[in-house]
Amino acid sequence: MKEKFIKLIGDKLEKLGVWIDDVYEDKEGNNKFVHIVLDADEIIPINVVVQATRIINPILDNANIIDEAYILDIYAKSKGDGKSE
Repeated sequence: MKEKFIKLIGDKLEKLGVWIDDVYEDKEGNNKFVHIVLDADEIIPINVVVQATRIINPILDNANIIDEAYILDIYAKSKGDGKSE
């Protein structure tokens, strides 16, 4: 699934300095979720996630690659300093 999404969205997120790190589905009750995890070299501000969502959402709507209804969840990958306490 991840490869399909990356191919479909292509380089449209480049101008935001982000890329798709992961895509996965899960279900909560009767709701199907499609999660797209964004990553970047720096911490991703929320406004960039919103801009990415505005780019990704219509592409997925037009492509119709998921047959059933779903909730799209796009978020930034957590950045840690890699240090353990």
